[in-house]
Amino acid sequence: MRRVVLVLLTLGVVLTIGIPAGGYQDTPLKPNGYHVHDEFEPRPPEVTPGEKDHLPPSDAIVLFDGTSLDGWEHTNRKPDAPKWRIVDGALEVVDKAGTLQTKQKFGSMQLHIEWRTPSVVKGNGQGRANSGVFLMSTYEIQVLDSYNNDTYPDGQAASVYGQKKPDVNASRGPGQWQTYDIIFHRPIFKGPGQNEVLKPGTVTVIHNGVLVQDHWEIKGVTDHRRLASYRYHPDEMPIQLQDHGNPVQFRNIWVRPLKD
Repeated sequence: MRRVVLVLLTLGVVLTIGIPAGGYQDTPLKPNGYHVHDEFEPRPPEVTPGEKDHLPPSDAIVLFDGTSLDGWEHTNRKPDAPKWRIVDGALEVVDKAGTLQTKQKFGSMQLHIEWRTPSVVKGNGQGRANSGVFLMSTYEIQVLDSYNNDTYPDGQAASVYGQKKPDVNASRGPGQWQTYDIIFHRPIFKGPGQNEVLKPGTVTVIHNGVLVQDHWEIKGVTDHRRLASYRYHPDEMPIQLQDHGNPVQFRNIWVRPLKD
């Protein structure tokens, strides 16, 4: 029988024997309520990818395209406080301007963000081009010049700050654009106002095309010099970029909300 099938396939004959119209209805049920190989299972929606991998797909929300800060707000609302600025299509931290955050709120997400540190190196350790990407205003993925710059491992670039060092250091040199592609699933709390979680948050980070955090379970709010623990927060919160006093730049920021 195997020889007959091989001959037919060689001749370009497509066999559909045993596949009924509507697909298999005598196969086991999957957890989603559809049979294995069920033709009645709804098709996934079509999404047009960007012309290049780093460009937003058709279903992405573009947060910064190099031209406007309309989708952002400063958390420091003092009238005389400085503001972040746009320099040659890049969003640049201004010292003492404070945190910048999205006006829109997000929970679970796919986030793409590109960043670079100054080409002129100043400082060392945590003092060299320090910033951060805060998921849900709470969970920090560290931004730092970690190229030939030693610091505590859970505070270097692509770390979950204070909790988990990256699996490898994939940093490019000062002045070069770097990329984070982040897959984040928010924590599920036991109930409103309760700090206990039914399901911890998880994060995957790809730094410059290299997997450095692999679906890691976040331990709670990222903090300085303290162990992390969960504190209740809403299901959706802004994405924040940190002002740590260094002129770090960001560009090409887009997000795709994900189901929990």
